[in-house]
Order: sequence, then structure tokens, then C-alpha cells
Amino acid sequence: MSSKIIGQGLRVLEVEAASILSLKSRIDDLFVHAVNMVVRTQGKVIVTGMGKSGHIARKLASTFSSTGTPAVYLHPAESSHGDLGIIGKDDLVLAISYGGETQELFPILSFVARKNIPLLAMTGQLRSTLAKAAAVVLNIHVPEEACPMGLAPTASTTAALALGDALAMAVLQEKGFTPEDFAQYHPGGSLGIKLLRVKDVMLEGKSIPLVKRDTPFREVITMMTHKDVRGSAGVLNEKNELIGIVTDGDIRRRLEKGHNHLDGTAEDLMSHQPRTIDLSELAERALFMMEQFRIQTLYVLDKNSSTPLKPIGVLNFHELFKAKVR
Repeated sequence: MSSKIIGQGLRVLEVEAASILSLKSRIDDLFVHAVNMVVRTQGKVIVTGMGKSGHIARKLASTFSSTGTPAVYLHPAESSHGDLGIIGKDDLVLAISYGGETQELFPILSFVARKNIPLLAMTGQLRSTLAKAAAVVLNIHVPEEACPMGLAPTASTTAALALGDALAMAVLQEKGFTPEDFAQYHPGGSLGIKLLRVKDVMLEGKSIPLVKRDTPFREVITMMTHKDVRGSAGVLNEKNELIGIVTDGDIRRRLEKGHNHLDGTAEDLMSHQPRTIDLSELAERALFMMEQFRIQTLYVLDKNSSTPLKPIGVLNFHELFKAKVR
């Protein structure tokens, strides 16, 4: 019994994998045309489909929206009861139907024809009503379904999803969508958090504890106590470049040696060559450095600026913790 179950599972995977591979020859000039249609769209992409195709349409609408192309799902059965109003003159309609004869789609086809709204179709039947109505047709025909009865949409929906993802990713590339853009669209998710940059979570301005190399100890301690980032102070030279850092540990080590902590200047106390990070680095990289070197604070530089050694921000472990990095 178990061998029969395993065999069926393997067969389904093989059929669906073959259905995706069969699409490779269809990434051609027609596919390029479809990508350009989406890229040129000034409004939003209206993705529609019924039944299993509807589930694929919902997913593709979400994928487009999260990668820089505004998109919404339109339920075909609801379209003729007022929801056609969601389609604007600058929009593009992407309709999915394997057979291409889904009755619920027909009011949408009539509407976009009357309004001269571009229609992109994904179907497995190139002579269907849907295919004939579309400006561009992406062929999602598969040799067979993975269903042993050949009835339940399986390989065909897999093909539609894969080709839809290929379309969305090609559009993403053409639009120049960046990881920073992705993070903006996913501020509450773990993917967005992983793409946070140091500049997104650092403290800046008056929050940065900075002193000059000749600042007296007493003032250094005051700076380390009353700023937003406590327990450290960056030390600057005459060019406002970071040359060192004073931490609680530096003060304790000086006390252990029997020195009067109120004598001297910041330069006498500081540790040289402090750890820094560029503002464009991933926040996860900053956390890795803190853990690797067992430090609580990183001073932030803009290494591509005209003053690459001037601190423009400060990052501590608590800020990363609040941002839920990791």
C-alpha cells in the first residue's frame, strides 16, 4: 500500500515538473511583449479568473503588488454586479482561464473591448473566446493533468502560477525594483526586516554621543550618561573624523590601574580604531558584528561621501532589538 502511495506522489511531482519545463520554449518575443504591456501600464493590473484559476489570479495580484506593480483581484462572478467599476481607463486586465470559455469572464471581455482597455490572457486553448479577445496570449497548455482521472486542475494551475511568476519577476527587473523597495512594501514581515538597512534603524543628530579628543573626562562621562545611546562616546579629531571610542569598559580598566578617572582627556582614555559600519549595510550585518566582537555600539559612516570618516549616526543593540532584527 505504501509503495502505491509513494508512486502516486512521485508521479504527480514528475507531471507537474514536466508541465513547468514545457513552458521554457514559450519565453519568447510574445512573453517580452506581455512584460512590456505590464511595464507600460499607468494604472493597475486587474487580475481575474474563476475557480482554481481564480486562486492563481489572487496570488499573482499579490505578487505584482508586493514587487512594485499595483494589482488587484477581480472576481468574475461579481464583475457584472457592479465590480466592473474597479477597472480604470489606464489599467490592464490579465485574465486566466485554462479552457478560455469561462462564462463568468465574458462580461469583463465585453467591457474592456468597449472601453479599449488592454487585455492580456493566460490560457491553454489558443482558439478560445478568451484568446481571441486578448491583445497578447500566454500559452499555459500542458500535455496532461497530474490528476489520475485527468479532471482536477493540477498541472495546468501549476503552469499558470509558474508563468505568472515569470511574468512578474521579469516586470520587476524591467522596473528596476530594488531590495530597498521590497522592504518598504513589507515593513511588518520577516522578509522586510531582513532587508532593513543600517540607515533605517540608526540614531542620528543630537542622539550621537560625540566628544573632541581634548574633552575632559568629566564631560566625557556626562556625555556617556545623558545621550540616547549610553555607555559610550565617539572621539573626534579636528576634522570631525572618528578616531576612537570611550566605553564603560575603558573607564573601568582605567580605575583598575589606579588612575583618577577625573584627570586627563578623552584621548587618554579612548580605544583606538573603533568598529564602524556603513549606512548602506544590512541591519543584520550590524547585529552580526556586534555579536562577533561582543560590542554594544557601532558608529555609522557614509563611506561614499566626501567625509567618509565622519560619523553620521550610531547604532546600538537595543535599537536592533526594537526593530526585531534576526
